[in-house]
Amino acid sequence: MTASIGICSVAHPHANAYAEVLTDLDAVEFVGVVDDEAERGRQFADENDTWLRSRTDLLSRADGVIVCSANANRKPWIRTAAEAGVDILAEKPLGTSAKEARHLAGICSDADVALDVAMPLRHSVPARQARERLNVVGDLIALSGTNRGQFPGGWFADPDLSGGGAVMDHTVHIVDLVHWLTDTRVAEVYAETGTRFTDAAVEDVNVLSMELDDGTPFLLDGSWSKPDEWPSWGDATLEITGTECVLELDCFAQRFEVIRDEDPMGASSVFYGTDPNRVMLERFVETISGEPPAAPPADAADALAVVEAAYESIDRGEPVAVEY
Repeated sequence: MTASIGICSVAHPHANAYAEVLTDLDAVEFVGVVDDEAERGRQFADENDTWLRSRTDLLSRADGVIVCSANANRKPWIRTAAEAGVDILAEKPLGTSAKEARHLAGICSDADVALDVAMPLRHSVPARQARERLNVVGDLIALSGTNRGQFPGGWFADPDLSGGGAVMDHTVHIVDLVHWLTDTRVAEVYAETGTRFTDAAVEDVNVLSMELDDGTPFLLDGSWSKPDEWPSWGDATLEITGTECVLELDCFAQRFEVIRDEDPMGASSVFYGTDPNRVMLERFVETISGEPPAAPPADAADALAVVEAAYESIDRGEPVAVEY
């Protein structure tokens, strides 16, 4: 089966990586993009050798779409696709609140369309290997993770479009990974944040001290702390300490640095492992064919509940229980 897939909104920088994979997959016909900013959409379509279409035209051609809007604009794109009977892979986070995520899940359920969420770390080979081997660590003692990246700029710095800064952008990745790996949930969050590397109206630094529902402490640094000249965009790591051993997970360790005189940055990073975005999109094709979503919206709502508790903790200056 060949699945016809398009992209709804190219506001998110991940849209470029998705377009590259869609163009390369034999099982996919990349049917184009639609965007609410015509010039941005036209430029994206030209750069990716695809078509800029109207919403009606794209949705009439697509079996599935990837929604890559700004965080606050997920709802209209998802609702329109659902009303057209088209399956959806939505960029994370699934809106800007757990309530909104659950509402979007309800819209898709009522329309009988699949709603998957872009959680590529679930599709990382190291993450899958860690899940297979997690029983060897024994009882959990502690977890420590990082998802540090570069400042993305643009609408990410506008709280009305992003819903928040680095906490909103990066927390969901590692929290969802921990939920998925351990089959537990974060029960409590204490957050410390700041804006130290940019003049954005949102936080670019954050450290979350959390506790899982089984009492295990969980520390996460999800800051936009990597400089623009850094050889790679950032990292995604998790250290799981148990009574029997320590399991260290680095989703992007399979890379090497290239240093060339003609490189304006001096050094660049080349990833040679299995691309989790590619695996995620291959899995979305299976969802279009009837398989359940790899990252269901209920899980995305749970990750957003942790984000909401983190922001409440910032306001109150104390630990906050997560409400699922």
